[in-house]
Formats: sequence, structure tokens, C-alpha cells
Amino acid sequence: MTYSSILRGGKQVNDSVRGHQSLRRRNIFSQILASILVNSIYEMQNFPVVLINTVLSPLSFLLVIVFVSHGSLLGEAIQGGFIMSMFSAGIGLQGDLSHLKNDFKLQDMVVSSPTSWQSYMFGMAISELVYSLPALVVLGVLAYYFMSLSVFGLLAFAGVLILMFLTSIAIGFTLSTFSTDIVQSFAFSRLISTLFSTIPPVYYPITYIPLPYRYVAYLSPTTYAAELAQNAAGYLPLSSTNATLDWIVLIAVTVSLFLVASTKARWVEI
Repeated sequence: MTYSSILRGGKQVNDSVRGHQSLRRRNIFSQILASILVNSIYEMQNFPVVLINTVLSPLSFLLVIVFVSHGSLLGEAIQGGFIMSMFSAGIGLQGDLSHLKNDFKLQDMVVSSPTSWQSYMFGMAISELVYSLPALVVLGVLAYYFMSLSVFGLLAFAGVLILMFLTSIAIGFTLSTFSTDIVQSFAFSRLISTLFSTIPPVYYPITYIPLPYRYVAYLSPTTYAAELAQNAAGYLPLSSTNATLDWIVLIAVTVSLFLVASTKARWVEI
């Protein structure tokens, strides 16, 4: 075997590896695009009334808080609308995945295909994010006119929203694999959204809650998210220690929920 033949063999192996990686990237992109088309674009085009609910859900709480506070909590309420929209988008996975699994047996088909549960979950999660775009656009316009964020504050706020979205999709995906009925799934979805995004102090500072009951609010990860978001905008000053602890808790909760999803979710039916 000559030196040139060895070089040619190595080049062929490298080309084959690059071709496999390129094909894998195209497959993942195709899976994500299919999820968006099936789970969001189709519904938005054929049933536009659902967009009204998507927009009204976060804005209704925002308006109530603004009216009650006479406008003094407008910034906090806008941030709360963002947090609720991102969290609800992830939790919405539960109902949609359960519907596709139980009524169309899509999960069984995906399991028998080369698609991993991670690709399936994130593809569907992005479709939920597309579905929430109308609400996010309205909130973005309000934030542009009524909020003032530094570059660092904007990055911190974006980081909080990403963590909230990841937390909620881990919860939604895990529960969807155990659900056996679409009615049950939507009931749990509404319950979780209420418990995590409306009861905790998401639309207003936690200082508005009397101290004896304030500790109960810290049982929800959205409380830490709201504190960090309000601190980033200057609405709720936090010490560096408290802010660091909030980040640690939020990241730890997100990582823990994904570990639960990877080990406990019933991806393959027994």
C-alpha cells in the first residue's frame, strides 16, 4: 500500500463522515420543519380563532395588574406576560403530544424511526414557540415603548425566558408520555399553567406578598425567573448573592427536569 493510497483512503473516510453529518443536520432540520407545519402553521391557517386565545391569555392578566396598580406595575406586568407566554408554550407540549400519541399513534411511528426523542421534543417545542409568536410580538411592542433595558439587562431577561421555556418543555414532554387521554392532558396543562404562571408573583414584585406567605411563592421556579427579570429591568433590586442564588436555582431546576425527562419519560410503551 502506497502513501498516496493511504491519503486517498483517509480523504474518502473524511468525506463520508462529513456527508453523514450533513445528512443528519438536514434530517433534523426537516423534522423541526415538519413539526412546525403540522403543529402550528396548519392550525393557525385553518383555525385563526386560536390566535386570539394565544394573545389574550398573557394580556388579560397584564391589563388587570395595570388597572389595579394604576399603571405603576406596567413594566413588571409586561415581563410577566413574557414569562407566562414562554412557560405556557412549553407546557402546551403536553396536550399536543398526548393528542398526537393517543389519537394518531405518532409517537409509535417516531419511535420506530431514526428520530430521537430529543429531536422530536425540540421540534415540537419550536412549533409551540411559533404558535406563541403573536403574543410575543404584541408583548415585544409594549416592551419597546414602556420598558428600558440595558444590554446586560436584555441578555439576562432573554436568558430567563429561555430557561423558563426549557423548564416547561421538560415538564410537558414528560407528562405527555404518561397521559392516556387528551382531556386529562389538557386538564393537567391548564392546572400547571395556573399554578406556575398566575398564582406566583410573576406579574408583580414578590414584595407585594406578606412575608409569612412569601416563602410559599419560592416553591415555584417562575418566582425566581420573575425576580431575575425584574432585577434586570431595575424594578426589584437584588443583591449579587440573591441574584446568583436565583440563577443557580433556576438552572438546577431546568437541568433536573431534563434528567427526569431523559430517565423517567415513557418514550417506548411497555
